[in-house]
Amino acid sequence: MSDMAITGLLLLGLFALLGSGVWIGLTLAGVAWIGMELFSSRPAGDAMALTIWGSASSWTLTALPLFVWMGEILFRTKLSESMFKGLAPWVNALPGRLLHTNVIGSTIFAAVSGSSAATCATIGKMTIPELERRGYPMDKVIGSLGGAATLGLLIPPSIIMIVYGVAAEVSIAKLFVAGVLPGLLLASLFSGSLAIWALMNPDKIPEADADMTFAEKLKESRHLIPVVALIAAVIGSIYTGVATATEAAAIGVVGSLVVSALQGSLNRQTFTDALLGATRLYCMIALILAGAAFLTLSMGYIGLPRHLAEWVGGLGLSPGMLLLALGIFYILLGCFLDGISMVVLTMGVILPTVTAAGIDLIWFGIFIVLVVEMAQVTPPVGFNLFVLQGMTGKEITYIARVTMPYFGLMVLAVLLLWWFPQIVTWLPTRM
Repeated sequence: MSDMAITGLLLLGLFALLGSGVWIGLTLAGVAWIGMELFSSRPAGDAMALTIWGSASSWTLTALPLFVWMGEILFRTKLSESMFKGLAPWVNALPGRLLHTNVIGSTIFAAVSGSSAATCATIGKMTIPELERRGYPMDKVIGSLGGAATLGLLIPPSIIMIVYGVAAEVSIAKLFVAGVLPGLLLASLFSGSLAIWALMNPDKIPEADADMTFAEKLKESRHLIPVVALIAAVIGSIYTGVATATEAAAIGVVGSLVVSALQGSLNRQTFTDALLGATRLYCMIALILAGAAFLTLSMGYIGLPRHLAEWVGGLGLSPGMLLLALGIFYILLGCFLDGISMVVLTMGVILPTVTAAGIDLIWFGIFIVLVVEMAQVTPPVGFNLFVLQGMTGKEITYIARVTMPYFGLMVLAVLLLWWFPQIVTWLPTRM
């Protein structure tokens, strides 16, 4: 049977199982088992056991549940409320005023969360009611939050970066550092677009709050101290080489517990809820990763990745055209799958092709994160859209429409990273 026929059969089985509601991790493992059993000489049983055990016991992957737990702890604190109090006095003078709290708040919380959905929910529960009460246009409030919350994937620590780092066998610490400047670039594009819109529509922005003296602004900024200290502890320990990504995740958990205790929100109930929430989320992710690891092994024995890489190589695509094709492919795939599933499903096949094209794997990791960010605001499976729908009660089509300008800004960010790759590679080379 030809490679194309085998690929078609496996894809058909994959989508049939996904469409029937079978868990993604079990679907991946099942398709891998069928493929190895039917199209290779390798016994599938022991290969599955060894691969799943190896995936689940990876030390590098230990950072993932710890960062998830850190985000769950902070989700249950008063951190977002404190950030709003600390940020509001400083953005009143900017065009767009308090709309910028969505972008700046998401940027700050992304640096201690690692999750786009958690960033969207945490910042949204604080800014949406407040901005609506003050009379800001809801399309801009919802759109800016949906776009800015995607920074939870790009600004370290990032769950997607950990998953990609394990799959591509590249340094997670370098990936984290590589995401800093692109994350700040994207946040600047978001805030810049809000400022330009506000200058063009001054009548749609409510009046500024009463002016504060510089000393009063500094006093309000004390509310930012806990989150800034936590970011410095987590990211600073990685950048200075004091801690690995896994050790920095442990520092983040301890720091988040301290912040929660100092704010008076740490009790038996919140601790238990955070621990169980992190356990449930990580078990889902771990099952997907285990199934994907076995699928990657199965595809390797069948020979599909090698043949696909040879086929793509034979097309004579330039690196730029290859990235364009992959970008379109991931955006379309993001219409149906969540980000983690997209990464683990495709890395085994895509990475040989990317490596053969001479594309730096750290740079490609940031590219992947950006296109996965785009998928967070594309229906029908855009996680940020679902979160916003739950918080606002608006139609999913309305939310997708108001977040679409930020999708365009993400495309612009990808182009800037292609034209100026040093934005990604400069910091990692100095570690």
